[in-house]
Amino acid sequence: MQISKHLSLKEATHSDRADELKIVNDNPNLSVIDNMKLLAEKVFEPIREHFNVPIYVSSMYRGLPLNQAVKGSITSQHCSGEAMDIDMGDKGKPSNKEIFDYIKKNLVWDQLLAEFPKNGNISWVHVSYSNIKNRKQILVAKKINGKTSYIPYKSDKDLI
Repeated sequence: MQISKHLSLKEATHSDRADELKIVNDNPNLSVIDNMKLLAEKVFEPIREHFNVPIYVSSMYRGLPLNQAVKGSITSQHCSGEAMDIDMGDKGKPSNKEIFDYIKKNLVWDQLLAEFPKNGNISWVHVSYSNIKNRKQILVAKKINGKTSYIPYKSDKDLI
């Protein structure tokens, strides 16, 4: 089953961590699948079309057992199919930062997170889309005293 032109349900539910822990993560309900399709239509496909290269989703849907195992927020939009993490890693262009900038300047989103930036690079990009209301909130995830904190993004200086 395809979520969108370039994204399958299998890709959208895949999780290396779920595989490691032997957690079944491939059974979202129809409401969640509808949310995943909307996220793919409004965010994933425009990114894919703009850069014209495969875009690597490292996490999209998370069932509750997986979300608990990764210590995700109890209100994580991954559980409702409204969020995805994109990580181009060492796959070349575009970089995670380029994807972050494209989303920020060109798309509608609910939350856009620059996850654990270092020297202007972003470890991965978290983006969500809501069919109810999109807050256009941009945050930066950083480790502060060993704990993850989310600070409001003001400029690229926050990515250092």
